[in-house]
Amino acid sequence: MKILDWYILKRYLFTFLMMLLLFIPIGITVHLAEKIGKILENEVPFGEVLIYFLDFTIYFAHLLFPLFLFLSVIWFTSKLANNTEVIAFLSSGVSFTRFLRPYMIGATIVGILSILLGLYLAPNASKGFNDFSYKYLKKGRSAVENTNVFRQINDNDIIYVSSFDVKNSIGRNFTLEHFEENELVYKITADKIKYVEKDSSSTYELTNYTKRIIGQNEDELGVLKKKDTLFAFDVGDLIPEIYAAETKMYGDLKQFIAKEESRGSSNVGRFKLVLYRKWSLPVSVFILTIIAVAVSSKKRRGGMGVNLAVGICIAMIFVFFDKIFGVMAEQSDFNPLIAVWFPNIIFGVLAAYLLYHAKR
Repeated sequence: MKILDWYILKRYLFTFLMMLLLFIPIGITVHLAEKIGKILENEVPFGEVLIYFLDFTIYFAHLLFPLFLFLSVIWFTSKLANNTEVIAFLSSGVSFTRFLRPYMIGATIVGILSILLGLYLAPNASKGFNDFSYKYLKKGRSAVENTNVFRQINDNDIIYVSSFDVKNSIGRNFTLEHFEENELVYKITADKIKYVEKDSSSTYELTNYTKRIIGQNEDELGVLKKKDTLFAFDVGDLIPEIYAAETKMYGDLKQFIAKEESRGSSNVGRFKLVLYRKWSLPVSVFILTIIAVAVSSKKRRGGMGVNLAVGICIAMIFVFFDKIFGVMAEQSDFNPLIAVWFPNIIFGVLAAYLLYHAKR
């Protein structure tokens, strides 16, 4: 690798690191200012607070990884252009494609880092972040995570709850229907179902319990004010947490999605988004790097401010597309694979266009 490559690569990685070190403390400070009241009120141990903010740092960095990279490349390449260093490089006979090589090497390093972060560090950080939130920050508040949950838990049983309170492990308007050979055999309903964990076993406490056994001539009805019983599902099957996908390693996440698909979960689109983003993010790193170099490698009359303004506008449009298509996949039947990759395709075309004109 020649001097030019080392020079740009070091600036690429150093500026990206500085961008992280600049914005992450700001994010921590804002988040701490918002949560400090709850932390003091619940007398959270100092050690747990430190671990929480470490998890928050990883979670926050992974969330905004492409944007930090994009802005850092815009920044240091604009400085190179303003100092006429880019012109000097290209005037010495170096082609624009050759000039772009160290950027691609840097993007490869950052892309590998994003894969490691998404597959291993981010799931654990997300789990710690959300566990802390439910244990301390949402203490004393209802935490309804899902509504109108309807799913098949095995070949014979279908369950439904209108809502589920994760904090208290309570579901409302519970129904279980048991089928054999496509015929309804019995149906259990309850106004409330509560998960009760005991020393030897875990049971469900049903309030206003009713069991209707379907007969050939007439039905058999059993009614109890309260009943403790066992079911063939656990509390995680009754209602997975809203951030369940974000807290699982890649292999576990694939198994979890397959299980939720077989049970008719309404959250499968959201879970698949998390799965596909683990691989789309590294591709975004390359696309945004090319766009950033193409936009900022020319010396402009307005200086770095113009390049940064253009870069921020492009970054906001990228986030807009990503969020819009993500919501479409979560809330409708829109294919989550298309939702994840469509912004990359659009901005990949933009990158090719800008690169073509930058070469000229």
